[in-house]
Amino acid sequence: MKLFASALLVLGVVSAASAETIRVYVGTYTNAKSKGVYLIDLDSETGKLSNLRVAAEVTSPSFLAIHPTKKYLYAVSEVSEGKKRTGAVTAFSINEDGSLKKLNHQSSEGAGPCHLVVDASGKSVLVANYGGGSIASLPIAEDGSVGAAASAIQHTGSSKNPNRQKEPHAHSINVDPSNKYAFAADLGLDKVLVYKLDAANAKLTANDPPAGVVEPGSGPRHFAFHPAGKTCYVINELANTVTAFSFDADSGKLTPVQTISTLPKDFKGTSYTAEVVVHPTGKLLFGSNRGHNSIASFVINDMGHLTATRHQAKGIKTPRNFAVDPTGTFLLVGNQDSDSIVVFRINTNDGELTPVGEPYSVPMPVCIRFLRTEKR
Repeated sequence: MKLFASALLVLGVVSAASAETIRVYVGTYTNAKSKGVYLIDLDSETGKLSNLRVAAEVTSPSFLAIHPTKKYLYAVSEVSEGKKRTGAVTAFSINEDGSLKKLNHQSSEGAGPCHLVVDASGKSVLVANYGGGSIASLPIAEDGSVGAAASAIQHTGSSKNPNRQKEPHAHSINVDPSNKYAFAADLGLDKVLVYKLDAANAKLTANDPPAGVVEPGSGPRHFAFHPAGKTCYVINELANTVTAFSFDADSGKLTPVQTISTLPKDFKGTSYTAEVVVHPTGKLLFGSNRGHNSIASFVINDMGHLTATRHQAKGIKTPRNFAVDPTGTFLLVGNQDSDSIVVFRINTNDGELTPVGEPYSVPMPVCIRFLRTEKR
């Protein structure tokens, strides 16, 4: 009996030791309810969210990126300032308790910045300006602050949809696993523009070939790489589809190989996609539908092609951004219009999402980013 009790005690200790608290940073649109960037604790075993607090007060930090050293956080601010009436990129240092200290901010060199990313070396931050239809790259100093843009590139052109594609709208910017190329999904042009990245000098230059192209009227929005680095995916906001590209790491060439709907075949209403995320295992892909109000799950085969498996709509309303936690166990969805985040446990075989608890109240969540802390 004593041996049995001892065994249970050891198991309990092991279980407790394996649990950890993961910090969840939430970017928001500021209004009467929201004050800026929020911080929540995620229990890595149960998926429970707790301890909501303000990490930093800043105007409309709608999208966030964390430095590879985990010492700094960057946010776009959808403001209008300066003679050019541009948005901003704000740099923060991350305090030991997870709160944020503002370091400085710089112009995003375009109106309506909506997405940003830090390159793998941590030497540059890249930003996409939706309203201005442009992108920019800003150097990161040793203290984590950002310098004035080293590159600012204006997109030109239009596409099929007269309401949404009369001009360029850069909606996201991402970097490939080799850190050699940057990819700007432009909703207004129906292109994923490819740039060569000189991270050390925070410089972007046009690549040849210059872009991956989707069907006219698709409206490419967000972009994600498969962890193997040979396939990547763009979610198309206006067409409610995901396009898979094969990627040539030597030339930067994107070749479309498949386009698949994010919606059920019997859905007849109006819907627009938002986010696309590849699971860390490389076996699953998820996309969000606003209107159908769901997360679509796909299985990825060995060729990088997608097969739709199911939709999860429970507790979801206007799912702007969502993210898979660092352990690959949970998927967190930000409900922009219902002021909440919902947590789902992921079945890594088929992408089934099982709700965990009730929606957690957060004012107007737009972006979710994780930072792992020490184990308890």
